[in-house]
Amino acid sequence: MSLVQTPQEIPLLDILRRSGAVTFERYMALCLYHPEYGYYMRGHERTGARGDYFTSPDLHPIFARLIARQAVEIWEMLGKTSNFAWVEMGPGRGWFARDFIEWARKQRPDFARALHYVIIEPSPEQRKLLRERIAQDAFSAGTPDAMGPACKPPLGPRVRVLPSLEVPEPMVGCFFANELVDAFPVSVVRRSGGRLKEVYVTVQGDALREKLGPISDPSIASAVARYARDLEEGQRVEVNLNVGRWMRSVVEKLVRGFVITVDYGDLAENLYTSDRSRGTLMAYRRHIPSDDLFSAPGEQDLTSHVNFSALIDAAKEAGLDFTGFTTQERFLLALGEGNEFADLYDEAESEQERLVARLKLKRMLYPEGMGTVFKVLILHRGLIEPSLTGLRYARKDKPPVKR
Repeated sequence: MSLVQTPQEIPLLDILRRSGAVTFERYMALCLYHPEYGYYMRGHERTGARGDYFTSPDLHPIFARLIARQAVEIWEMLGKTSNFAWVEMGPGRGWFARDFIEWARKQRPDFARALHYVIIEPSPEQRKLLRERIAQDAFSAGTPDAMGPACKPPLGPRVRVLPSLEVPEPMVGCFFANELVDAFPVSVVRRSGGRLKEVYVTVQGDALREKLGPISDPSIASAVARYARDLEEGQRVEVNLNVGRWMRSVVEKLVRGFVITVDYGDLAENLYTSDRSRGTLMAYRRHIPSDDLFSAPGEQDLTSHVNFSALIDAAKEAGLDFTGFTTQERFLLALGEGNEFADLYDEAESEQERLVARLKLKRMLYPEGMGTVFKVLILHRGLIEPSLTGLRYARKDKPPVKR
C-alpha cells in the first residue's frame, strides 16, 4: 500500500505512534474496537442511508420475517421448548430484532411466548440506542438491563441487551450473526522473496505506512498452508484467527440448537485465487468502498471477505456439526416460496409501495446485488442430521475439512 497522509487530529494516530509498529490485526482491532475511538464502539449510525453501508435488515423487514419463519421451524425441531434463546450478535441499528419480534408476536404468538431474545452489543453507546429503540417499538416491558433480569410483556418475548456472551445460563436455541465475522480483525500475509511475511503498520511523521516483518504467530502460517498453500509471489491474503475463538465462545453457551452465519465471502478454494492478488480487505465510508485502509483510522469501516472453509473447520473443532451451506439467494427463496413471499407486504400498502418492496427483495436475491456474494452457513449441536427449509436448495456435498 502506498503512503497515505493521515490528519494529525485523529486520536488513534497518537496511540499508534506511541505503540511502535503493530501487526495489521492489531491495527484493525484498534480502528474498529478501541473503547473510545473505535469505529464500532462510538454511538454513530453505521448502516442505512445516513451510515457507511447497507445490510439486508436495513433494506426491508422481509429479511427478518423469513428468518423468523426458519426460527419457528428450529423451535419446533427442538420440541417447542418454553425458553427458546435467539442470540443475535452484531445487531446493527436493531432493525432485524424489531422486525423478527414483531413478526413473531403477530404471526406466531405461541413462539413469541417462548422466545428469549438476547442481543450482544459491545459498545455502551450502541447498547443505549438499542434499548431506546426496543422501548420505542414496544418489544418489551420496562427497561432492559444489560446484566439484569429479562422483561416479559404479554405475548412475550423476553429481551436482553448484553455487552458480551458472559451470561450464566446455558442456552437451547440459535445463535445468529449477520455481517459479524467480516468485521473480525485479520492478519495480513504476503509472499515475498519466496517466504511468508506478515504486514505491520507503523507511523512515520503524520502518516501511516505498512512494512513487512516476521510472522507473529505460528497459527497464521499454519492457516496459510491449510487454505492458501498456492500463494503466488507478491500475493496477499487475510487470516482470521478470531473465528476459532468466536466459535469456542458460542459452543460454551449452546447446549442444543443451531448457529446461523450470514456474510459475504466463500470457501477457501474460491476466495484465495490469483485474481485477488491484494486480498479482500476494503474500507467503507459514506457508502464509498476504498482500498485506502489508512486514511481515517476509527472513522471508517474495515472489512474482509469471510473464509467459510475456516469457519466450518473451526466449528467442527469446537464441537459443532455441519448442517448446510448456501447462498443468501437460495436461502431466502426456500423460505419465501411456501407462501409466495406474502411476508413482503404490509397491510394497506399502495401498489407503488409494493413495487418498492419487490425491488428491495430483488436486491437481496439477485447475483448483481447480495444474492450470491452473501453466503449462509448453518451449524448444529445436539441433533442428528436436521433438515431445515432454508437449506432446501443448498449444496448437498459437505465441504471438506482442511488438513
